[in-house]
Amino acid sequence: MRRRPPDSIIVTVLAGLGMFGPFSTDTIFPAFAQMGTDLAASPVALQQLVSVYLIVYAAFSLFHGPLSDARGRRPVILVGLVVYLLASVGCALAPNLGFLLVMRGLQGAGAGASQIIGRALVRDYFEGEKAQKMMASIAMIFGLAPAVAPIVGGWILGWTNWRGIFWFLVIWAALMIAATFLLPEPIGPERRRPFSPGPVLAGLGRVWRNADGRRLALIGAVHFAALFLYISGAPLVMGLLGGGEQDYWKLFVPIVVGMIAGSWVSGRLAHLPGRRLAFVGYLVGTIGLLINLGLALIPATRGLPYSVLAIPLLAFGMSVVFPILTLAMLDLFPTDRGAAASVQGFASLLVNAVIAGVVAPLLGGSLVTLAVGSLVLFTTAWLIWTRHVRRTRLAPTTPDAPGYEPLDEM
Repeated sequence: MRRRPPDSIIVTVLAGLGMFGPFSTDTIFPAFAQMGTDLAASPVALQQLVSVYLIVYAAFSLFHGPLSDARGRRPVILVGLVVYLLASVGCALAPNLGFLLVMRGLQGAGAGASQIIGRALVRDYFEGEKAQKMMASIAMIFGLAPAVAPIVGGWILGWTNWRGIFWFLVIWAALMIAATFLLPEPIGPERRRPFSPGPVLAGLGRVWRNADGRRLALIGAVHFAALFLYISGAPLVMGLLGGGEQDYWKLFVPIVVGMIAGSWVSGRLAHLPGRRLAFVGYLVGTIGLLINLGLALIPATRGLPYSVLAIPLLAFGMSVVFPILTLAMLDLFPTDRGAAASVQGFASLLVNAVIAGVVAPLLGGSLVTLAVGSLVLFTTAWLIWTRHVRRTRLAPTTPDAPGYEPLDEM
């Protein structure tokens, strides 16, 4: 392994790689009205720009992790970033919606490498409590992206058209290609496996056949979907609130404030039993969603600023629990972390694609239905997590117990 840079540089680069998801989806939201006119597309058709991206992202995420186990983390990330860059050029030059959808799929194929493998790199570089702290630090930086992305998108629309947003993504991809060369390769040739479909599918199969792994993947997917309903449905939400291209920050800034605060708390309290910390996160998030539903039911509070007042509590609770779920999944499979990250990412992305393409359009006609949908998703994740905790209570809690770091001593 090459000489390792300071942890601050590693965290910053990994957070930057993780930002491809929010930047790829959230930056284009302010441009939906302009894109609809230019491409003669309906709001529901434009929602598929998110769902197509996520579906392809999800499919390829199954192979990015195992590929990195076989070829090394950094080379797979770099190839993915090059594909993403070229696809972004195609998006910027798209003559119609059909071509744009194809290019969005290619963006998803390339973007998955950086975000999925980035999760595995956290565990490659760090151990124990330090890993959870680093994951939380990355989440804090990464959490800025959903707020910054629509602001950047609106700012770009102020001086050019929607195609400028994709040229911005081209520049971002080029910068991250250069930054990736700063990361040392943690998987030496002696630890790599010969790549073939058989071993890849076998690694994915080992993860999927594990009941605890399937459960954690499902929890993580449904857990984030509660917040992603508002993120992916942002154009619909802003329509209900009477907002324009420059108003998306009014929804995304509160979300990001909650995410950053939750990530900070998760990192500061990483020494506490994970079960206790997760309970607090789910409790705070559920309280926030109940308040959100109450505000949506009252006509006098069915608008800004009331409609976004409680959303930060959901984002806070989600972010407190997220590092625990991620590291628990990775630690279940110490020799198949790439495959574990891929399965976890696939489940989350597939659910998010359904949320963006089906659930958000169905529930996006009312603030009440959005609030109910988000509450159902979040409490479902909490119930499954509670079942997981009860089923694993008698498992060993030594530091080497797979699946219980950082959940040990719970």
